Amino acid sequence: MIVIKASRYHDISVGHRVAGHEGKCQHLHGHNYRIHFEIEGPKLDAIGRVLDFSVIKERLCVWLEATWDHKFLAWAEDPLMTELVAPITLPPTLTPAERNFSAELWKMIVESMVWVPFNPTAENMAKFLIDEIGPAQLEGTGCTLTSVMIEETRKCSAICRLEV
Repeated sequence: MIVIKASRYHDISVGHRVAGHEGKCQHLHGHNYRIHFEIEGPKLDAIGRVLDFSVIKERLCVWLEATWDHKFLAWAEDPLMTELVAPITLPPTLTPAERNFSAELWKMIVESMVWVPFNPTAENMAKFLIDEIGPAQLEGTGCTLTSVMIEETRKCSAICRLEV
């Protein structure tokens, strides 16, 4: 059986902390991630494509840029993040003035955080992209996001594959 896939990668910079990590990754830090997407479709289109590369960019790479790039991924169940940042950002029960923040500083903190439902390891990030973002962003294309590889460094990566 022949399977044809289209792939595209995108680079983003993201901060995170891995709760429960026994080493340096327990600290607040960040990476310049390279995220590789693989897309499958039931057949090639009339031109001979799985999905045009520009559509992959519009649907997946632009989502990464708008949602995760230059942000800090915070796990909603991470004790450190909930102690340090959640009182500031989730939910805003106090006004910026009551928190002794300027409106500009409060806005910057709130807009810098992306609360995620998973401990932000490369593996969990890839799984979230496959399970949640791929289906939503590729809806109506007839294609499926079948693999996400997240390069955290040049030497380290995680892959999540959907078996179709």
